[in-house]
Amino acid sequence: MSERGAADRGRRGPGRALGVALVAFLLIAALLTMAACGEQAPTFFRRTGGAADEGCPRPAALTGAEFNDQERGLRVLRKAAFRGDFFAQLELGSRYAAERATDKNIEDPIESATWLAMALANEEGFAPINRVNRGPFGGWRPLSRYDDCRAQERSSAYRRLDRTLSRMTLEEQEAVRDRVIYVLSTQDAPGFRTLARLHDGLYGPFGEPQDNPQGREAWGRRGNGRDGLRAATGLFRRNDVDAYLYNYLAVQTGDVGSYVLLKDFERSSPNRTQYGRFVEAKARQWVPPFEFYPNKAPQSGVPFSDESRPRGDSFEYATSRVTELPFIHVGRALRYLGISEIAAAQPTALSKREIESLEAVLGHPMDGRLSLLERVRAIQLAAVNGSSEAQLVLAVMYAEGIGVPIDYARSFHWFEEAARQGSPEAKFALSSYFALGVAGVADQDKAEAVVLRIDSALAGFAPSAARLQAVLAQVSRSQQRR
Repeated sequence: MSERGAADRGRRGPGRALGVALVAFLLIAALLTMAACGEQAPTFFRRTGGAADEGCPRPAALTGAEFNDQERGLRVLRKAAFRGDFFAQLELGSRYAAERATDKNIEDPIESATWLAMALANEEGFAPINRVNRGPFGGWRPLSRYDDCRAQERSSAYRRLDRTLSRMTLEEQEAVRDRVIYVLSTQDAPGFRTLARLHDGLYGPFGEPQDNPQGREAWGRRGNGRDGLRAATGLFRRNDVDAYLYNYLAVQTGDVGSYVLLKDFERSSPNRTQYGRFVEAKARQWVPPFEFYPNKAPQSGVPFSDESRPRGDSFEYATSRVTELPFIHVGRALRYLGISEIAAAQPTALSKREIESLEAVLGHPMDGRLSLLERVRAIQLAAVNGSSEAQLVLAVMYAEGIGVPIDYARSFHWFEEAARQGSPEAKFALSSYFALGVAGVADQDKAEAVVLRIDSALAGFAPSAARLQAVLAQVSRSQQRR
């Protein structure tokens, strides 16, 4: 009897052990599900970002069948993208890549690459939401569904950007870089800090942490034999000088956090502090690649609108001061651009059609009301397109803080552009820069100042001519005394 009972217990032992193991497994699964806070089921063996169905929900469709719907949808997306919306940036990258047949008329590889790069550099795409300690079984821990889908979106964006850049010339790639730099430079300290990370070798290809899985995969560091996405990872060249420069520019906006980051940057490598004086001088001469976003008019007829509206009190105050500028300068800019036939001396002299033509060129909603910002844009647009008169006016605007915040580097730049076209007023202004030496923008150079002032006088500029006559008279008197 005892032998039979022992045999029965022996047969039941493995079954009980299996039952206990199954119950334990189910309990662990339940605990893991609870740890995920109800966001999703456990992700045991699933590789993050590996499933095609993990893409984040896209914004509601804004593009209808009609052209006006398409134009309106693009402007809404651009407004959100300029303000740092990760998903709007991804959507613009897709729209300009013409992934859908209805977007073929707006296809633009440079614009597509620009917004894909902006999305990859956007902290909203890689900053973790669910910070759970991985523990000894890191691959088994439940993840936020939002983390998962963003990882998939970034992985896809890296591949699409690499394909697009691989088909471009060096000049086209440079255009993509310039556009990204411009957009980020309009975002004050956060934008400059992002630019610093893009050039800092201690971060991932687009400023993400070095351990970011999508960045490591793009570099080719997963050990799977791939060479990496060279075109995408090489868009921004890594060097300490540019990384230092953009950190320094962030500090110049008055942001305290940027000052702390700059000091951390200097301490992160023993060689970085040696660039201090050089970078300080370079920062004073730095100007963004564009006055405003390139307002190309593609075949689709939907121009690239610039949604980087003035930010901060200094921008708002400078824009309000544009009324101090005689309106005739705006009128002459509009005539140079071919928008109006005469140089209007007052805003009321412009017709509704002429104002709407300017708004269409700028990619602004055509409401027929000339805003203060559109007055500034008219002069900037004429200057960019080669009007020496508009270049001179824009230089004065930057020097005085009228319409735009005071920026001596940009002022000097536009005086130089106007002087190249023979403007005697611009040459006289440059001579003052060199005579005084303005905050590192132009080093003091008395000889260069004299040459420019003489050129200005010979071209007939009255104030310079009067100064030259006074100098010659003084020289004549000194010679008579001898």
